[in-house]
Amino acid sequence: MVPSNGRTLYRNPKSGKVAGVCSGIADYFNFETWLVRVIAVSIFLLGGTGIVFVVYIALWMILDIKPQNLDNKEHHKDIEIKKKIWQAGEPAKQALFDVNRQFNGLELRLRRLEEHVTSDNFDLKRQINSL
Repeated sequence: MVPSNGRTLYRNPKSGKVAGVCSGIADYFNFETWLVRVIAVSIFLLGGTGIVFVVYIALWMILDIKPQNLDNKEHHKDIEIKKKIWQAGEPAKQALFDVNRQFNGLELRLRRLEEHVTSDNFDLKRQINSL
């Protein structure tokens, strides 16, 4: 399934409990995985035993496994703040902590760069290279 925004529905067995179907659906619709699991189990227990089981098995067979290159991109994506409890993303405190950690890392890299550029070795190397 490919919607207009370019996302694709995949199974995500790495973060799944059985086959990754609920995790894949949660990723696709930007829901928390636990919510999709609760809904599936609730429908299963409230009388939709055959329907949920058949749909789950069908999706298990039909859906492709999420490619690893898509998993790697998610590690470098922007921080998403959770606006509603059912949405996927980070709570505001966790997002603020992550942003602070990223800025501290960038500041440390910038300090090291400044130290290198202002050091005597840098000037000496530049003068030698210009000869």
